[in-house]
Parts: sequence; C-alpha cells; structure tokens
Amino acid sequence: MTPPSDLKILNAIYKLYYEEFKNFTQAPDVQNGRVSKIYVPINCMVIAKDLNVDSDIVFGRLYYHLEQKYGYKKDDVRVAFFYLGVGSDKHCVNFPLLASVLAGLQEESSKFQWTIVLSGLAVAISIVVPLVTALLDKP
Repeated sequence: MTPPSDLKILNAIYKLYYEEFKNFTQAPDVQNGRVSKIYVPINCMVIAKDLNVDSDIVFGRLYYHLEQKYGYKKDDVRVAFFYLGVGSDKHCVNFPLLASVLAGLQEESSKFQWTIVLSGLAVAISIVVPLVTALLDKP
C-alpha cells in the first residue's frame, strides 16, 4: 500500500473542514469551540479513515513534513502550516495557507496530466502516420 500524497491529504482536509472554516464566528465561539478562524482544528483519525491509512501517517505527514515545507518566518513572526495547539484547539492547520498550497499542487498535477496526455497523443500519431503512409503507398 502506498502512502497518500500531499495532494490527497490536503484535499481530504479541505473537503472535510472547509465548511467549518467558512462558518466561523468571532472567537471564542462556544458553538464550535474554535479559538481562531485561520487555524482550524482537525482530527487526524477522521482524515486517515477517509484516506484508508493509519492516523499517525496523517499526523506525521502534517507535523514532520508539511509544516517544515510550508511553514515560514516573516518579519521575525513564525507562520505555521500546522500547529500542535492554538489555545485550547489541538492539531490545527492554517486553513488559508493550506488552500493556497492545495491550489498549487492541483495546478501542478493538472499540468503533469496534460503533459502525459499530449505525450501519449504524440506517440500515437508517430505510430499511426507511418502505418497509414505505408498502406497508402502500396501498389
């Protein structure tokens, strides 16, 4: 079994938590319990179930890989991609940053898929043209 890609993990998080991000009201919100609109708490077990993997795979990918890759520092302020905790919220993703990263990964994937399709078409044409030419040139 292959591990899920960054694209699949981020897409699952976006799909599962977009409504929660969108429907946030001013903090602290007693109804949904969130402290911040930007940092959305996620449940790695729910995401893992959606991806059919162990929850530690999802947590590890977020904490050890994606946080290192996409978290950054600007003007001596650290902007995290994934926080272990924001106030009382645990395992939080920076949802706008996640959406931006996801859009970039989807664009990359789309370009790659088009490249494969066009390459396959070029190979097919390079095979068909000589065959058709050979058939037409027969006496």
